[in-house]
Amino acid sequence: MAQQRSASPGYRWVVLAVGAVAQGTNAAVFLGLPAITPQLRAHFGLSLPQVGMLLGAVNLGTMLTLVPWGAAADRRGERLVMAIGGFGAAGCLALAAVDGPVVAGLALVGVGLFGASVNAASGRAVLTWFPARRRGLAMGIRQTATPLGAALAAAVLPVVALRAGVPVAFLALAGFTAFVAVAVALWVREPPWAVRAGGGRHGVVLKDPALIRLSAASGLLVVPQFTAAALMVELLHDHRGVAVGLAAGLFAAAQVSGGIGRLVVGVWSDRAATRVRPLKALSVLIAIGFALCAALDRAPVWALVCALVPTAALALCWNGVAITAAGELAPPGRTGIALGMQNTANYLSATVTPPLAGLVAVGIGWPAALLVAAAAAVGARVLLAVPFAARELAPELP
Repeated sequence: MAQQRSASPGYRWVVLAVGAVAQGTNAAVFLGLPAITPQLRAHFGLSLPQVGMLLGAVNLGTMLTLVPWGAAADRRGERLVMAIGGFGAAGCLALAAVDGPVVAGLALVGVGLFGASVNAASGRAVLTWFPARRRGLAMGIRQTATPLGAALAAAVLPVVALRAGVPVAFLALAGFTAFVAVAVALWVREPPWAVRAGGGRHGVVLKDPALIRLSAASGLLVVPQFTAAALMVELLHDHRGVAVGLAAGLFAAAQVSGGIGRLVVGVWSDRAATRVRPLKALSVLIAIGFALCAALDRAPVWALVCALVPTAALALCWNGVAITAAGELAPPGRTGIALGMQNTANYLSATVTPPLAGLVAVGIGWPAALLVAAAAAVGARVLLAVPFAARELAPELP
């Protein structure tokens, strides 16, 4: 009976729910730990650059293993890959609670190495279970879990770290990560029509010109996304004199709006029966938005805010549709490695964008940093100009 239920089309919503929670939990580590930067510095006795290296350790581990985890999901299925990755990440988070910045740094690299399993495998699960006419919405829901998980961690972790200490904060993340890994092991199943990859031929996917262009375009769209994420509060507070609480509130509003936008864009792509057309339109709108913000650098603050908040929200909207497009471009049985390839470009760009944008803002000026973000969006639009031929991953379901 349980096997019959797990084979029914309605079971896809269970898989989506578990995948979204796993994605949000991964984001709580990757994007939530910076919320306790002051406590990490005090606990480990680190300088600001040193704590930046500590936090970047998760990202380093993730970039190294996205493609291998995707290939493993194609061959062995999402359940095994996500469960192993989840339990491994939980163990490394527990190890990070041991005193000592070196141990914590190595442990956080391990968190990224294991946690990367969620990015490719949960996306493969959602794309395989859902028919094309609903994939945009489904992936939008999955991707919305990323800012929600980060926001929840940013609200809870500082309280835990202040009241109980940094080691307890790491242990809390470890406990919840292990809990989600158990949920994955219990409830994530493949549908009967899932295609497993055979041995070899991964290089064919990695050399696919369409996937390379899509991954490069995604990486370029991360530049405006993380420029806004890293610099919006600094721009409003330090550069334009907005109170830090108000600046943070405006940033939160942009994040929430962007999360909702991922759902809207997903539905848009489903109804238009195309993923690339929304990506093209968003690339243009993001470029215009950042160029307008650069032009309004010295305008009245209210005018800058009216342009910056929706622009920052737009810079978040594209992610789910781009991941869906990567999955639909993949050959049958190679979805995981395609998603790993696309996510690697995203994480690489997310790593280099904040420091580079900061250097441009300090060395040349804020308008220049905003114009670099606009130029990256234009570059993405150019890469998306060549037509893409998407393939279906699963039959249309009732």
